[in-house]
Parts: sequence; structure tokens; C-alpha cells
Amino acid sequence: MKLLGILTLFLSLTGCSSMLFYPESGLPFTPDKARLEYRDVNLTAADGTRLHGWWLPAKAGVPVKGTVLHLHGNGGNLSWHLGGSWWLPEQGYQVLLLDYRGYGLSEGEPSLPAIYQDIQAAFDWLATSPDVQSKPLVVLGQSIGGALAVHYLAQHPQQRASLKALILDGTPASYRDVARYTLGTSWLTWPLKTPLSWLIPDDDSALNGLSRLAGTPTLIFQSMDDTLVPMDNGIRLYQAAPPPRVLQLTRGGHVQTFSDPTWRQVMLRYLEDPQHFNGLRRLAEVPNYPKP
Repeated sequence: MKLLGILTLFLSLTGCSSMLFYPESGLPFTPDKARLEYRDVNLTAADGTRLHGWWLPAKAGVPVKGTVLHLHGNGGNLSWHLGGSWWLPEQGYQVLLLDYRGYGLSEGEPSLPAIYQDIQAAFDWLATSPDVQSKPLVVLGQSIGGALAVHYLAQHPQQRASLKALILDGTPASYRDVARYTLGTSWLTWPLKTPLSWLIPDDDSALNGLSRLAGTPTLIFQSMDDTLVPMDNGIRLYQAAPPPRVLQLTRGGHVQTFSDPTWRQVMLRYLEDPQHFNGLRRLAEVPNYPKP
């Protein structure tokens, strides 16, 4: 009980929503090192916080099929998450990859609800960029980025109406439930998993916003091997999401989906016709992982 009291006090003092974000400043890696064309994008949130992002144009000579707003996970910064979208420009999709406040070169400290201003700033930039106009818009949310996207879109019907599709990859259905699951994987924290999980804010979790995304085609990637966000999480997202929606079971680690060309092809085929493509529905169609 003494340990529980100390942990509770620490978590209370550090702020509950800050427990969801683990930013790293600086940029140890830039797209040019991966031979990708890019340019830096500077945005300003409504509260004046200056933000940084990368714009990855479609590969020269490839017809532009659309624009992807990539909202990354809760750790690191842009450099850590380029693997989620580096492959899209070669397929005709230009990408805006955003660093939230406190991440990479972006100012401030990440917290709820302030971080939604960062997503709004990205949508504002997309709405005025000449490169984006008249092109289909897709949101790719990986891990917590998917949960942030769901909550934001649930609150902003105008932006929601502009989307061709929403892609969720390894997105936690409930912040609190994932925290409980993670705490339960260690013998040290297992006895505390329930009381500590209640310190995690859950109002903004994806489960509470998906029902308001009616009419938004949604593709949910969920790995059967994910040790951070368990498989039943993806099933709950699918059950909560209004149609048209697809649950695509995958293999591999947390948000390592697009390191496998199989899932890159699934996303591309889905974007060709989000209203009707059903993904790889039979488990026999899902490749073994890792490949021999």
C-alpha cells in the first residue's frame, strides 16, 4: 500500500494526460537520408505554439492520387515514425507528417486537450496548400495518433466530411484498458493494474468517438502479435465503428505494419475503393510472421 501511495502521488503531480505522451526533442534522422524528397513545414497552433512537420511530395513522374495526414504514435518524434509513410510517395500519395507539441522541433509540452490544436493546425495547412486542393484526403493514425484522430474528427464534422478514408493502425480502443493490460504484464505492477489504470484519462479514447464517425470509411489494422495493444482491442474498435469499416488482422510488432509489403498493398487496394474492399478476410490469407 505504501508503494501504491507513492505511485499515486507521483502520477497526480506529473499530470495524468502527460502519462500518454513520451516525446523526444531533436531530429536525428531526416527523409533525405532515406533518399526521399521532402521539405520542412512550419505550423502555428491556435494558442501560438509553433509546430514542425515534414511534407513528402509524390515521387516525380507519379500521378498524385491523394494526400495522407500521418499522425504518429506517442513515443519519439518524426524520425521514429517515418517508417509508417515513407512508401506512400512512390505510390502517388503525398504526405504531411506532423510532430505534436513537444516532439522533435515542435515547441511546447504535449497534453490533452491542447494537442488537438496541433491537429487543427495541420488541417488548416492542408486546406490552404495548393498541392492538396482537389485531391482526396486520408488520415493515417498510428497507435495513439489514431485515437487522437478519432476524437478530433468526432468533434469536427466539417473535416470529417472531407475525408476519403480513416486508417487506424495499432490504435488503442481505450487508454485505460491498454494501461491495465500493460501493467498486468509485469509481476511488480500486476497487483496495482486496476487502481493505477484509473489514473489514466479515458474520455478521449477512440471507443468514445467512433460512433460519431458515421459515413467515414475506416480501415482498422490490428496485429495478432502486438504485445502493447492486444488483438481484442482491434475487435472492439471494429465493433464500435459504424459502417463502412474493415478490420484487417496483421502480423508483426506494434505499428510495424507497413514494414511488410503485404499490408502496404492492402492499404493501397483499400484506398482504391474504401466503400467495398474487405481486406484479406481469411486467416489463411494472412502471411506467417516472421517469414522464413
